[in-house]
Amino acid sequence: MPMFQPSKNGGLDGHILDLHTAVKDGVLGGCGGGGDGKIVVVVDDEKKQLDLKKMISDLELPEIPSVFICPISLEPMQDPVTLCTGQTYERSNILKWFKLGHCTCPTTMQELWDDLVTPNKTLHQLIYTWFSQKYVLMKKRSEDVQGRAIEILGTLRKAKGKAKVHALSELKQVVMAHAVAKKTVVDEGGVFVISSLLSPFTSHALGSEAIAILVNLELDSDSKAGLMQPARVSLMVDMLSDGSIETKINCARLIGRLVEEKSFRAELVSSHSLLVGLMRLVKDRRRRNGVSPALTLLRSVSVHKQVRNLMVKVGAVPQLVDVLPCLDPESLESALFVLDSLCLESEGRIALKDSVNTIPNTVRLLMRVSEKCTNYAISILWSVCKLASEECSSLAVEVGLAAKLLLVIQKCSSLAVEVGLAAKLLLVIQSGCDPALKQRSAELLKLCSLHFSDTMFISKCKLTRTIQ
Repeated sequence: MPMFQPSKNGGLDGHILDLHTAVKDGVLGGCGGGGDGKIVVVVDDEKKQLDLKKMISDLELPEIPSVFICPISLEPMQDPVTLCTGQTYERSNILKWFKLGHCTCPTTMQELWDDLVTPNKTLHQLIYTWFSQKYVLMKKRSEDVQGRAIEILGTLRKAKGKAKVHALSELKQVVMAHAVAKKTVVDEGGVFVISSLLSPFTSHALGSEAIAILVNLELDSDSKAGLMQPARVSLMVDMLSDGSIETKINCARLIGRLVEEKSFRAELVSSHSLLVGLMRLVKDRRRRNGVSPALTLLRSVSVHKQVRNLMVKVGAVPQLVDVLPCLDPESLESALFVLDSLCLESEGRIALKDSVNTIPNTVRLLMRVSEKCTNYAISILWSVCKLASEECSSLAVEVGLAAKLLLVIQKCSSLAVEVGLAAKLLLVIQSGCDPALKQRSAELLKLCSLHFSDTMFISKCKLTRTIQ
């Protein structure tokens, strides 16, 4: 159960919470229950008493009156008891405190002159009633949302032209605002209804609304199979290239979910337009929220050989290499994974070797982001240097790319100095990383040393500065 944040005003629905005032003002009464303060609701023509534990579990409330919170667990109390000091706790929590040998009040640390605990029935009644009212309101709102979602689906089945776009827009708002609406749409066959709207003749206005809904729903294998029809994937690819930034992101995410299916066929994404559209998202410097979805999809499709070859042809290698310094850690891992996958193809290795920024941008990432990123980076460097050992290893040392550490200077953190690739590899070998990664680093270190004298290479391995 999550920790709960006490209400800032400590009150109930905007009023100061005082037990005596609450009782006097009728907060505890008039709820349709019996004399014990329990709320009784009618479910399927049967009267049922609400269970406090279930209500607390089901309700996701950002704020709860602080007097309801147990000082020990910071969770709402279900069986509050009061000590002789006047402090109130959840019964199970205070009994655990006593079992640990404590004879003090956890809040005040006063010695207890009496270890008896007294049930706080008034507080229990107030807690129960407060949660009951919230629970009943939530259930009523859920029923209203479900009814609204079903109503819009009915309209959507009959609507034509602009009325369909309007109905989809309304349904999107409901689905994005309420989790119960998502389940209702799925249960009522809404996925089939919305998917059937996607065709080669679908306008982008209609398609963008439909995809915005589908990407927020739980799709089963049958639903995904229906969306994997070539005509529907083709529409998504078109909108990924020409739609709004929100539509592009939704298309990338939806196609990504389809790629995860075992029945997915690589030819569906072997599209020049798709890869060009994804690379535009990756390179968009103004709207960075599309970078992660685009790289995630590129990572998923790069496992297919025919897609890798097409990636190289559309110039993905130098473009990905150039954006490496601008990426966040999660996106970096995806980009390096893609580049490492492209090393499986001879054209990919040649493209990496020919890109002037491959070595410097990759070396900078060694031991700086994560072990996975270091692993991918070393694998890329190995592929490039192995392809043309004389050319690449000479270049790596001569221009100082084998020595990149950041020089942290006060007030000038943007300045950097070059340190050796060999030094970085030595750091990897001496670290506690995966043995296979150490072995690859040692092989790359040996490869880089082939064309230098011992004295010259040792000088390149020295760490002139270290960063704590």
